[in-house]
Amino acid sequence: MEYLMIFIRIITIMSLVLFLNLILTGKRLVGEMPVFDFLIIITMGSVIGADIADPSIEHLPTAFAIVILAIFQYIMNKFILKNRKFARIVTFEPTLVMENGKFLVNNMKKIKYSIDELLMMLREKDIFDFKDVLYAIIESNGRMTVLKKADINPVTPKDMAIGVKEKEVPTIVILEGRFDTESLKRAGLKSEMILDQVKKAGYKTINEIFIATYSKDKQLHISPYHIGIDSKNIQH
Repeated sequence: MEYLMIFIRIITIMSLVLFLNLILTGKRLVGEMPVFDFLIIITMGSVIGADIADPSIEHLPTAFAIVILAIFQYIMNKFILKNRKFARIVTFEPTLVMENGKFLVNNMKKIKYSIDELLMMLREKDIFDFKDVLYAIIESNGRMTVLKKADINPVTPKDMAIGVKEKEVPTIVILEGRFDTESLKRAGLKSEMILDQVKKAGYKTINEIFIATYSKDKQLHISPYHIGIDSKNIQH
């Protein structure tokens, strides 16, 4: 009898959630939801899980709680759409993390993103050389949006019927103020040569450099810790 009750609860509560999702919350994917919506989903999941796992919990109050949470989410989303100031309070602002091939370290620290995470996200955008990036923005859902520089891939070689050399993946030679000795060794590079190019670029020590990559085509590309330019203000 207890197992039958659990089965009935699963059918009824999941049907209710599906109905409310279609009627009130729309069809956005979980990965595309703002933080507020994601918190509502987590709360609903906790309430539903407790109701299904523990038959001693009354079923109707759980259903009532689910309905109230869905209505609350619907009202909040409507208010967010109408009031931009309120939206900025309850949702994350888009954050500029790269500008003109340079990482904005202070902005990265504010949203607690590491250099490894950003490099991975760039590779997912088929960008292996951060020098090619004009702007990179972490959106309110945690995903990255990238605008490449205008001279990057304006036309494809296939369009022009010409052959081209394969691009070389740049080697990270300096990371957070230190030489990446393993990468230097694998690429057959000497730290003295890199340091010489760093000084020619106008930096006194590698401590000033957040990340630097080296490739045969583009040589050394440096993103320092501090950038003396005014960054763009990104808003919803």
